[in-house]
Amino acid sequence: MEDAPRLSSTVSPEENGPGTCDSSWTEDGLVDAFRDLATLPVELEERRPTCLRCRRPQKVCLCPFLPPQPLEVSTCLYVVQHPAEESRVLRTVPLLAACLPPGKCNVIVGRRFSEEKHPDLAALCRDSRTLILYPGPSSQNLEELVKYQEVGAVKHNIIIIDGTWNQAKSMFLKNSLFHLPKQVQLNRTLCSQYVIRTQPSNICLSTLECAAVALSILEQNDAIQEVLLRPLRALCSFQLDHGAQVHHSKEHLLKNGMYDKPMPKNKRKIKRMEKLVTDHNICPR
Repeated sequence: MEDAPRLSSTVSPEENGPGTCDSSWTEDGLVDAFRDLATLPVELEERRPTCLRCRRPQKVCLCPFLPPQPLEVSTCLYVVQHPAEESRVLRTVPLLAACLPPGKCNVIVGRRFSEEKHPDLAALCRDSRTLILYPGPSSQNLEELVKYQEVGAVKHNIIIIDGTWNQAKSMFLKNSLFHLPKQVQLNRTLCSQYVIRTQPSNICLSTLECAAVALSILEQNDAIQEVLLRPLRALCSFQLDHGAQVHHSKEHLLKNGMYDKPMPKNKRKIKRMEKLVTDHNICPR
């Protein structure tokens, strides 16, 4: 074709001297080629329309399972989210936010947080009303903490770390700000209903489930838990109906001889897996 761009042009030695090449010809040809490529139409990938409330594709919208109006709560929830969670298709935090009023579910994305770069988060962590939900030996039972409080007497803030269990543990240990609030944990015996994602043990809960239980305790209203778990159950049911498999916890797989992955060689990881089988009280984050 006459109009096709020249990517290179070779000049005979007789024209330019022995063993030489006119580099300007080659450069001009490349410029022309890239100019022609730049004028080609760009085919944009067509994205599925997304529901603005539940953040799900409109064909699998979960809004019928959300409360007609956002739940009225006095507690402010702060979800500190690992960046990897933003790209997960089946994340539960958007469902949680859709159930609560604006300003009651705040998402902060990152791995490391300092007082200099995150002064608002630092102020939140220093607030006496702020709690951080993270299990461990120094954690207080959340139900015991609010047992003798009147409803709405204290407008708590509660921080929940959103990520895999290893990510949550790393974020908690590496951020000194998260050691400032009172540390609390859930002592209710619950089994996760988030069956389309693997949990370390049977008593480990998803972020939405943790928030549902914590808010029902702080607001002293068990109906909140049921309302918040309804869209999660609908999400799991839909996925299972369309080919997803039930994900048993690592604890369940180990106890029943169903764990088919190579056992770790690292001694600490081996002890952690042994703890899944023997420890029934603490969720291993």
